[in-house]
Amino acid sequence: MAKITIIEDTTKNPITLMGQRAGVCWGANIEDSEKNYKRGLDCIKSGHHRVMEYVNVEMIMDGYSARVIREWYTHIGGAPTRLQASTRYIKYEDFQYVTPHTVSRNEEALKIYEDTMDAIAKACKTLEEECGIPREDAAMLLPLGMNTKIVDKRNLRNLIEMSHQRMCTRAFWEYRELMNDLCKALKEYSEEWAYLVDNYFMPKCEVSGYCEEKKTCGRKPMKEA
Repeated sequence: MAKITIIEDTTKNPITLMGQRAGVCWGANIEDSEKNYKRGLDCIKSGHHRVMEYVNVEMIMDGYSARVIREWYTHIGGAPTRLQASTRYIKYEDFQYVTPHTVSRNEEALKIYEDTMDAIAKACKTLEEECGIPREDAAMLLPLGMNTKIVDKRNLRNLIEMSHQRMCTRAFWEYRELMNDLCKALKEYSEEWAYLVDNYFMPKCEVSGYCEEKKTCGRKPMKEA
């Protein structure tokens, strides 16, 4: 089962931190946590979102497909960085994988899917153990549906802007599930995170009030309307 674990180095009180950083440039009292919180809240409500880039988010993402993690990497703003499980050194002879809901609901399709994954796992093992093929070469057989694990680091602004695109109904289904897992993990981390998730993590139509997609889900009226 896929899971996101928030690492303790993540900023515990992001709103307070934003207010403290802004207060330095305003010549304000940054020793008062309550004033820092109010100042940080004022910054984000006023649209001064650069201060969000000071909020550190570090997490372990485990059990998601290599495919969705490739899409996760496309959000490179704010200089995020990451480490990913290696296909050169980790044994994948019995790898775990993601099964799409459309496949799991279809008995015939599920058997084809699982049999194929099992055949790939056996082939990787045979190539390595019986044919003497290096693991890094045998791993070329591995599909994008295999589970992977990464350690990821980025900032609040990057995640909020990501949510606008990836919480949209038109986004890849696994990415939407990943975003829901992320929102849940952040909300459990602290009360300030809960406020930010509830008020700023949302699909882009909730921000603009209209849909920009060519094929709309109907949640909001089209931009032309």
